[in-house]
Amino acid sequence: MNRFEGPGAREARIRYLDGDFQVTSPGSFVRCAVTGQSIPLDELKYWSVRRQEPYANAAASLQREIENDPQLRVRR
Repeated sequence: MNRFEGPGAREARIRYLDGDFQVTSPGSFVRCAVTGQSIPLDELKYWSVRRQEPYANAAASLQREIENDPQLRVRR
């Protein structure tokens, strides 16, 4: 069992702001919008304010940006 399982583990609800986030419903983690991976709140570093989504890492954030704007894949 990992630390996100068990009776006390809950997924938090978050409002993502510029450079910060606000917990609107208590919990110990959020799920990456791309990978589904659990992210402890104290390790959350990547999110989209516009889409209100968390990401596990920079690669997942970039993947979502490219999914939403395929032109980003083209090098000029």
